Amino acid sequence: MTDSYKIFSYEIKQRVYWEDTDAGGVVYYANYLKFMERCRTDWLRFLGIDQSRLRSDRHLQFAVVNVQVDFLRPAVLNDEIIVTAELERLSGATISFKQTIMRGDVQLIEASTRVACLDSGTLKPRAIPKDLFMEWRNGQ
Repeated sequence: MTDSYKIFSYEIKQRVYWEDTDAGGVVYYANYLKFMERCRTDWLRFLGIDQSRLRSDRHLQFAVVNVQVDFLRPAVLNDEIIVTAELERLSGATISFKQTIMRGDVQLIEASTRVACLDSGTLKPRAIPKDLFMEWRNGQ
């Protein structure tokens, strides 16, 4: 994966632990959202965006405002999964992602996630600062 590709798409590998599963050893449905959140957070970190500093220094934070998930196949205890976040759209105060979770070549999850940029004091939408994603915008 080239660095320019990582600006648009990012992936992480994750192991499924006991705490991620239900009594049957299958990943509990809500935990897929946690896996996807971790991928988006690591992608921001890769781009040099520290969410703690974004909140303290610029009074901005991100919040998920919409998620649509298709559960295609289950992940189970000890699986190694690959979680992806592909940037689909960046505009105004929102970022839209296409996300997948794979086990090898088998797709487990297909999702779309929309995240809003909010003022951390009022929790109202704020435009994403132009300098925050300049590299991505230049690649458009």
